[in-house]
Amino acid sequence: MKGLERLFKRKRKKIGPGWLRWILFSAAALCMGTAIAVAVQWVISDTLPAVRWWAEHYPGQMVMTILIYTIPVYVLGALTGRLWLSGALVGAVGLILALVDYFKTAINGMPLALEDFGLAGNAGNVAGLAGDLTPPEDFWLAAAALLVCVVLLMITQRLTVLEGTGRFLSFGLSLALASALCSTSGTGAVADRLGVDFYTRIDAATNHVENGLTLSLWRDRFIQGKIPPEGYCESYMQQVLARVDEILGPAGEDQGIQPNIIMILSESFYDLNRLPDIQYERDPLENFHRLEQESISGNFHSHYLGYGTGYIEMSMLYGINGLDLPPGSNICFQDDALYERFDALAEQYTKSGNYRAEMLHGFDNSLYNRTVTYPMLGFDRLLFSEDIQKLGFDWEGGVYGGYYLKDSYLFHGMLDRMAEINAEGKQAFLYGITMENHQPFDAKKFDYVCQIGVECDKLGRDDMFIVKTMLEGITRADQALGELTDLLRESLEPTVVVFFGDHRPNLFMIDGETVYTKLGLCPENNTVHWTKEQMNDLYSTDYLIWANDAALLQGAEGTRRESSVTALGPQLLGLTCPQASRYWRFLEKVSEVCLTSTDQYFVDGAGQASADRETAALTPEAEELLDLRDAIVYDALYGKQYITDAMNQ
Repeated sequence: MKGLERLFKRKRKKIGPGWLRWILFSAAALCMGTAIAVAVQWVISDTLPAVRWWAEHYPGQMVMTILIYTIPVYVLGALTGRLWLSGALVGAVGLILALVDYFKTAINGMPLALEDFGLAGNAGNVAGLAGDLTPPEDFWLAAAALLVCVVLLMITQRLTVLEGTGRFLSFGLSLALASALCSTSGTGAVADRLGVDFYTRIDAATNHVENGLTLSLWRDRFIQGKIPPEGYCESYMQQVLARVDEILGPAGEDQGIQPNIIMILSESFYDLNRLPDIQYERDPLENFHRLEQESISGNFHSHYLGYGTGYIEMSMLYGINGLDLPPGSNICFQDDALYERFDALAEQYTKSGNYRAEMLHGFDNSLYNRTVTYPMLGFDRLLFSEDIQKLGFDWEGGVYGGYYLKDSYLFHGMLDRMAEINAEGKQAFLYGITMENHQPFDAKKFDYVCQIGVECDKLGRDDMFIVKTMLEGITRADQALGELTDLLRESLEPTVVVFFGDHRPNLFMIDGETVYTKLGLCPENNTVHWTKEQMNDLYSTDYLIWANDAALLQGAEGTRRESSVTALGPQLLGLTCPQASRYWRFLEKVSEVCLTSTDQYFVDGAGQASADRETAALTPEAEELLDLRDAIVYDALYGKQYITDAMNQ
């Protein structure tokens, strides 16, 4: 440190006239910005030839990325008087971004997006849940290359010294340029000049491939959210409200039965028979398949693969998804007021005064902002792993399975809370989030134990250890579900269980490919080259709605129905809460024509996938429903809330 301080304090000798040093300073800043842009793209592209391919195919994006790094190098260099220091700082930031992007892709196969920065404060916990993360060789090579550039700037710093008025003007002008680039109009003007599309909203994978890591994050910062419906004003929204009432008709009659509701988000649960070329000794989902015969069940369109549990929860409980928010917005980290606009799913029950809503989670409270959002969504109490262990219900054996709380233990905790709430004269709305089947899927997780024999000719020995870990986790989830429903059969309290997998596991194999690429379900990890059918398949799991009183399913037991993140809540309310609000009743109508609408793909009410809404060949009636929903959401989240109160009635 003392040597560095002496270096800062030492008076540097100048070489050449001031105008020449200014030219060399500018050229060196540009070279350093270029080096950082190449290094970042090198880490995310794996090879230098891939960087060259990207630069040749997307030259405007390459130039704009260079500008994004050159300008802060210039500004900090002029401010500190040390170009090598500014290059080192900006280069370090770029490499860290590239490494985070690499790890994010390793966790779930999707690149880093601006919305992921909502979890920046919990990066340590996220990394811990993901297992061992090792920087790739290209990261160290790129870092070494940048270090060489920084050393060269140090060696030649006498040629780039700025002093006096020249340094002051250079700093002021470069800061003004940086401010302009950070504005919507400024960055849009530069993008237009370079032929870069800065306005069209595209999915994260395509954005990453075409624009690179840096520019894809930059675009998300400036692209706007929903466009207001044409003619948006109070009278227009009153017409929307009138049309909604016309479509919905009168609310249903209260059946007089108010069941307990147990919703279970089962981590990475799905029907393993969806994987081809794998043979199981016996059915690993024997309880789930048995319960399907007395439940409403089907495909659950998840919107995610290997990641995004908290985002799924928010969409499930609030009825909106990421496409309803501006690009880069994290649905779990919005302003508090946004979560108060619509009455949430739990509040459809609790607003009557007859229900108490609680959330139980098999991990701690560190992720996805749950301690802030869940109370605003109508939950009276949140219980995490330590809280559940303090409930004191009867239990024999260990509490943990693998690295996390056992599903069966969590379910007993939910039954304990249901009994306590019922004893208070209220019904329970319980939302449980399991963890036993959470990644990492290393063989040590369950001590190499797998209850069910499994074989696959397409996977090697080490890959099969990973598959067996996944198999054991899903088998345990299935067994816990069977135990829960068996106990509820003995209960006199009418209870409905909603059980679904939040997403499939990422399941990366030893060589970095996923089990899905190995078995031919998709061509590569990067989703940009997937077909809409592959996207629809891999972004879906399974669900069921079961009741210990068949009458609660209104004669629909044993039936199949497609559902999704935003459709399952309205589906449940249609069965158990006919007096739900306009908003939730209308969402059930929408789910009949649209199960998924994201920036990656669109799925209609029958489960058929399209690239987007425009290519889905929807009927005029379906288009009208979606237009009405867009108007309702825009009014609530962006507009004047002209009819939001009425939608909550």
